[in-house]
Amino acid sequence: MGIKRATLPDASARVRSEWLRRVEAEYRSAAITQHLTLWLIQIAASPDLIRDGLRIVDDELVHAEMSHAVYQAAGGSDPPKIDRNTLGLRRIGSDPLENDVLRCGVDVFCLGETVAVRLFKELRADCKPPVARRALDRILKDEVRHRDFGWSLLEWLSETPLGPDLKTLAERELPAMFTRVRNAYAPEGARDETSIPDTDRAWGLMPNGWYGKILEEVFERDYVPRFNAVGIDARSAWSKSSG
Repeated sequence: MGIKRATLPDASARVRSEWLRRVEAEYRSAAITQHLTLWLIQIAASPDLIRDGLRIVDDELVHAEMSHAVYQAAGGSDPPKIDRNTLGLRRIGSDPLENDVLRCGVDVFCLGETVAVRLFKELRADCKPPVARRALDRILKDEVRHRDFGWSLLEWLSETPLGPDLKTLAERELPAMFTRVRNAYAPEGARDETSIPDTDRAWGLMPNGWYGKILEEVFERDYVPRFNAVGIDARSAWSKSSG
């Protein structure tokens, strides 16, 4: 039997837009992780990391399916709009492939998936429609493992013969990565928004202004100690970034 619309809270255009955006983001994450996993095979990375990467690809596809079910339950009918130019990774220069693996691992997983854990925890907190709650339950559970994959990859890279050079690369590029994540989650103009309708909150949304606050908490609780564990000063990189 299909979902009975009468049993669900009203869904705004904002709710539909956000869940469709999540479908698109999950497809993009699947493609990027698939490409990163190919690189891991090419550099003869730990088989455990490779298997974890392949599992994450499947996770992201499940997330896309579940997010699309929420979008449809909220009354959406448009197909996702996916920019194919964003569905892959590009080599930078002629540096060793390990350099690009590090860039992707740190940017997408150490930074992106680490903050995603806390963001989805908050999005899930007041979510009511069963279809949306199930999606956020699954996504949150998986994001923890995706976050851990990133830090395990960084640790593995630091222990390879290229480890010292890769640490230097991470220290050099981390400020720009922090700038990107701050612009994505805490842009100027979004910080003043403190509330959204309860019905939007019930569908797994939260005020834009909360994203910046959560990012600051993640920096202190996660980024600083986790980067410190591999000898990287996150505070110095953060102070050099802008957002």
